[in-house]
This record gives sequence, C-alpha cells and structure tokens, in this order.
Amino acid sequence: MNSVKKTSIVLGIAFLLEFITNVVNGMVLRPALITTENITESMTNIANNVWLMKTYILVDVITALGIVFLGAVLFIVLKKKNEIIALVALGFYIIAAALLAVSRMEAFSLLRISQEYIVAGQPDYLQMLGNLSVESMDFTGSVLHSLVFSVGAILFYYLLCKSRAVPRALSLWGLITVPLVLIGTLSKVLGYELPFYINFLYVPFEFVIGIWLLVKGINKEFLAKE
Repeated sequence: MNSVKKTSIVLGIAFLLEFITNVVNGMVLRPALITTENITESMTNIANNVWLMKTYILVDVITALGIVFLGAVLFIVLKKKNEIIALVALGFYIIAAALLAVSRMEAFSLLRISQEYIVAGQPDYLQMLGNLSVESMDFTGSVLHSLVFSVGAILFYYLLCKSRAVPRALSLWGLITVPLVLIGTLSKVLGYELPFYINFLYVPFEFVIGIWLLVKGINKEFLAKE
C-alpha cells in the first residue's frame, strides 16, 4: 500500500471516528440521560442507568482523543502548505480536546450526586448541586469546547481548501459551515439560541469527507507537490 493511500485511510478514519462518537453521544446517549430543563428527571435517569452514564463519559473521552488524532493527521498533511497556521490549528484542537476531557470529570461528579440524590430521598440541596454539575459540564464540554474547536477547524479547512487535497466544493463545505457553529456557540454564550439547523449544516461534513477519503483518497498531485 503506497503512502498516499495510507494517508488517505488514516485521515478518513480520523474524520469518521469524530463523526461517530459525536453522533452517538449527542443524539443517542445524552438524550437518554439528560432531559432539558428537568433536573429531577435527569438525575433519576442517571441514577437508574449507571452503565449508560459511564458509557457516555467514556465515549466523550474517546471523542477527545479522536480530536487530537484528527488534528495531528491534518497537521501532518497540511503543514507544508503553511506550518504556522497548521500548528496553531493543532493547538486549538488540543485545547478543545482537553476542555472536553476535563468536563467529563464534572459528568462523573453528576453520576455520584445523582445516585446519592435518589438514596437520600431527592433533597433540594443535591438537586441544586446536580443542576450546577450539568451547567458546568455543558459550559466546559459543549460551549467552550465548540468555540475552540471551531476556530481550529476554520484554520485547518482554510488550508485544506488552499491545498486542493480534496475537491474544493468539499473543503468549502467545511470552511463555510464551521463559522456558523462558531456563531451559534457565541450566541448561546450571549443568551440567544439560534435555530438548530445552523449547527446541523456542519454535522454531515465529517462523515462525507471521511467516506470520500476512504473511497477516493487524497489528491495525488497535491502530495506529489508537497
């Protein structure tokens, strides 16, 4: 297997891993555990489904590792186009991964608080602690994580677009939709909730580019020039 094919496969797997773990946690595990604006039901769900909560935490840790993996592969592929930009983008990915991993510590605390909440007869003070844990977990692992990841992604997709390593239409999809994620996250920080489809426009990108890289591969002319 030549180096072009190997690089394409590794990068494709990195994108698909990121897509799969995000979908599993965001669309399957989290909705099964946490009910928006209903902390009592959320803590009851968590206490009654300990294994599911631990799976949720584990998958997010895998997501964090996947971000570092994806960032490292993108850096290797794109660094000769502009090493400084690629290095800065990798730094943002590492910080995003760290924020996500740290937020899982709060998720583990939420698990323990939820178990005690049920055993102790649902006292108000534990409900308050549970609510604080959810807010802290979401702010660090969702809001801050998304902000930092989006900046890194913009830089990487800019280099991807310039490099022509994949079809320009594909790299432009990422370059155009990631800033929408950034805008949506910033608006959430300011107290405004934008429509879900603004973020959803980006969601299929990682799946599509991952499949493209596995099937079609990186443009050989790009690697030859590098």
